[in-house]
Amino acid sequence: MSLQVSNPKLKFLFDENVDKRLERFLKQDGIDVISKPKRLSNGKLAEFSKSEQRILVTNDSDFIGHTKDKIYSVVLLRIPQRKIDSLVISFSKLIKEIKPDEFEGNLIRLYENRFETSGIPSTE
Repeated sequence: MSLQVSNPKLKFLFDENVDKRLERFLKQDGIDVISKPKRLSNGKLAEFSKSEQRILVTNDSDFIGHTKDKIYSVVLLRIPQRKIDSLVISFSKLIKEIKPDEFEGNLIRLYENRFETSGIPSTE
């Protein structure tokens, strides 16, 4: 399966709790994906997401409480990590259907057969 989506605007930051096989799959297709070291605080991950304009991919719902001034974008995985095929298929569909600039400022909950998008609240 190939995504054919190598878009320089699409940059991901993987939390330590995301299956490395998804990262490898995306990298094989030329997508910019990095992982930060284990034990890095959620606050530091959010800061890095914002400063580098990277979409944070995580299983950790703690990121729901962050505001737009603290984090760039979040994809919250609601697919069990052991279901790697479903995870790859659903993630592929997500990045084919959403334009890179439509990620900014949004929280996206990714399920096996759908995704839901909502705005990340601002501090105002």
